Amino acid sequence: MLSRRRLVACLLAVSATPAAQALAAAPVFYRNPGCGCCLAWTERMAAAGLPVAMEDRDDLAGYSASLGIPAGLEGCHVGKIDGYVVSGHVPPEDIKRLLSEKPTALGLLVPGMPVGSPGMEMGEQKEIFQTLILGLDGGTSVFATHG
Repeated sequence: MLSRRRLVACLLAVSATPAAQALAAAPVFYRNPGCGCCLAWTERMAAAGLPVAMEDRDDLAGYSASLGIPAGLEGCHVGKIDGYVVSGHVPPEDIKRLLSEKPTALGLLVPGMPVGSPGMEMGEQKEIFQTLILGLDGGTSVFATHG
């Protein structure tokens, strides 16, 4: 007969396994309807072990503003991971660093659609771009430089 204490211990052990964690719901991100590069970004995220779901949203700029993203710094998709806002073609390694370091911030931004960023690959073409960290006061600073 399995005691209640033993049952709880077994359930906790099973829920801590990678397989159980993989069953957790993926964070939902939103894009302008029909934007294909956003889906390419989700593929890069999944390949890096950060699966996300993507849904269309008609008022992406308004939603971005509601999350605290300053006008002119929006990306073409936005969502939250572990309580942090992530907007635009943020590289998965930057998100992993954010989640590891856990700074006091709103999140990470890659404004626009820089060529060569995850999901915006165009052969050998690459432009230098920066991932910005968005502070609680709405200010930004460089989190990482790529390219």
